Amino acid sequence: MDKLRICSLMKFFNSFIIILVLFSLNALGQNKITQEEYIKLYKDIAMQKMKEYKIPASITLAQGILESGSGNSVLARKANNHFGIKCHGWAGGKYYFDGDVPNECFRKYKKIEESYHDHSLFLTQRQRYADLFKLKADDYKGWAHGLKKAGYATNPNYPNLLITLIERHNLTQYDALVLGKKTSKPTKTEDPKPSITTPSKTYKSVNVSDFKVTGKTKSGRFVYTNNRVKLIFAQEGDDVYSLAKELNVYSKQLLAYNDDLTKDGKMKKGQIVYIERKKAKSHEFQYHTIQQGETLSYVSQLYGIKLKNLFKMNKMSEKTVLQVGTNIKLN
Repeated sequence: MDKLRICSLMKFFNSFIIILVLFSLNALGQNKITQEEYIKLYKDIAMQKMKEYKIPASITLAQGILESGSGNSVLARKANNHFGIKCHGWAGGKYYFDGDVPNECFRKYKKIEESYHDHSLFLTQRQRYADLFKLKADDYKGWAHGLKKAGYATNPNYPNLLITLIERHNLTQYDALVLGKKTSKPTKTEDPKPSITTPSKTYKSVNVSDFKVTGKTKSGRFVYTNNRVKLIFAQEGDDVYSLAKELNVYSKQLLAYNDDLTKDGKMKKGQIVYIERKKAKSHEFQYHTIQQGETLSYVSQLYGIKLKNLFKMNKMSEKTVLQVGTNIKLN
């Protein structure tokens, strides 16, 4: 009799655990924050920090959305860290996470408000950002490009991503509220066109100044790095086969390293060409928000990540239709 009771209790307990797990997973799925919800939650904090530190609320909100995946990233959920700020002598709580290097130390906050406050201190207390505070308080485009120039991010598309978020959600209205100006109606702007080639898109060159020079090839071309992967920029008249011969590699290697190259071998001037295998994940960014016309092939080239890994991380396939605003996991 006792054995029967024990078995019954064990079955009940196991069923309860299964139900609890399923409920938790379902709740987590429902609690994913959208960009619009993120703005409503944190706009007041961003405006308060603008009053205190003269950083445009629009910029703070756009960075928060971009850096934290609208508050859905692991770092945001586990450490209340919405701006990816690392320890660097931090005396407070710490959270270890694979960032630029494995098991990297990030600041952990008790409240999200502390992350916003620390973000303001980070920008105001570092000399490299001093020129930003010479700009007008509502010059969000100047701030977006200035942050990239000062080294806040290595992503060449970083300014455009911030500007797109600001204009899409009319975040300048919060700058205007702080400055006591009349808020204007949101202007219709087109999302920036992809700066990396895709099979069906017109190619637009990337600015070489956005990448770090690490050396030269034997033929004298500059070698750059992106996500710890070496690359060069195609020149006028280059194709896969002539470039492979110049670099003393097999053409099939270049085709394997670059998901946007085609077997006809054609290239465009300024096109990114990786000369070694891309990484399995990003070592700097957690999410990429899809803009108009972008594909996973584009994201793969932009961040130096293998296309097959992007498909796997995001549970997608070549048949998946990407929607504007979708957050793509990068690590």
